[in-house]
Amino acid sequence: MTRPDFYRFANCEKAALPFAPDEYDTRLMGLRSAMDATGADVAVLTSMQNVAYYSGFLYCSFGRPYALVVTASQSVVIGAGIDAGQPWRRCHGEALTYTDWARDNFWRAVAHVAGQGRRVGIEADHLTLTRRDELDTFLSPGGMVDLAPATMQQRMRKSPAELDLIRAGAAVADIGGHAIRAAVREGAREIDVAMAGRDAMELEIARRFPEAEYRDTWVWFQSGPNTDGAHNPVTGRVLQRGDLLSLNAFPMISGYYTALERTMVLGEPDPVTLAIWEANVAAHDYGMSLLKPGASCADITQRINAFLAERDLLQYRSFGYGHSFGVLSHYYGREAGLELREDIGTVLEPGMVISMEPMLTIPEGRPGAGGYREHDILIVTGDGAEDITRYPYGPGFNVIA
Repeated sequence: MTRPDFYRFANCEKAALPFAPDEYDTRLMGLRSAMDATGADVAVLTSMQNVAYYSGFLYCSFGRPYALVVTASQSVVIGAGIDAGQPWRRCHGEALTYTDWARDNFWRAVAHVAGQGRRVGIEADHLTLTRRDELDTFLSPGGMVDLAPATMQQRMRKSPAELDLIRAGAAVADIGGHAIRAAVREGAREIDVAMAGRDAMELEIARRFPEAEYRDTWVWFQSGPNTDGAHNPVTGRVLQRGDLLSLNAFPMISGYYTALERTMVLGEPDPVTLAIWEANVAAHDYGMSLLKPGASCADITQRINAFLAERDLLQYRSFGYGHSFGVLSHYYGREAGLELREDIGTVLEPGMVISMEPMLTIPEGRPGAGGYREHDILIVTGDGAEDITRYPYGPGFNVIA
């Protein structure tokens, strides 16, 4: 039996993608413009975020490589045989399937589309040293250029269709927040509360997007000392009266990340806890007022720093005040050029989407110990920013009797 290195497997009809074909064509046009500007003849994109952004296909690697190969006339997903017809059904453009029957069949499939001796655009922040050596071997490139910065800049500026999806994600996060709040009670475990929020969000995503693939929606619900970090995973800790709580709901819709994060207290907060919480809420309000076109990320950051320093709280800040949204999650993707940090000079533009999420962490053993964080998603408009998060923040709603 002769077994191929790669083949075309157009199994079943194309599925409905997150966006219309014209949306993907426009994105590819932007990528090809970046290729022209850098002199790249072909792009070999390997990250989950860029393969999904330009093709609609969100791969599951499990140790196998994937790519989107883009030329002046083609856009081809290179997928693994274990996925059968899924890459074809779930991508805009064409798909080639490589087999496991011989090592490096992935690169043989890439070379079949990309050709050899051409100037190749890569993602330098994703291509490993090993994969780069393999690319050299199979494509014999006439040169390589880094397309990662240009693709990130393109992803930072959202289309109207993307904004619609992000609005839907924010609404789903609000539903998850209310389900989490309803599940909070003394004696419940963090995992019990987290599952209630996750289930509510997945059901709502399925209702709103009946033709989508469902994956990766999650909740981090933290209590007591576990609130000290923004990304601390869920545990089996049992909730106790007086606990500081952190609600973190993350619906994922076709690779698009949205989030809701809120401080809560189970029972009446003590005076110190309440004062720190209210100060962080004030920083949150102030920070949202600064999000407008023409403002730079670094300047916004410095202004919030000064706000907290005046209250002798700046030393309890542990990370930036916000970040972009789009094709990203906790294990892939990042639009690092749009983060509210001292070292980011990006100027806000209409159509960008950014969070405001100040966090203060008071060390254990001190009055008010724990982490305080509020998080809203805002779309930059022509003259300000629209807050698309509706779940209330602050003690007025989030003290759980």
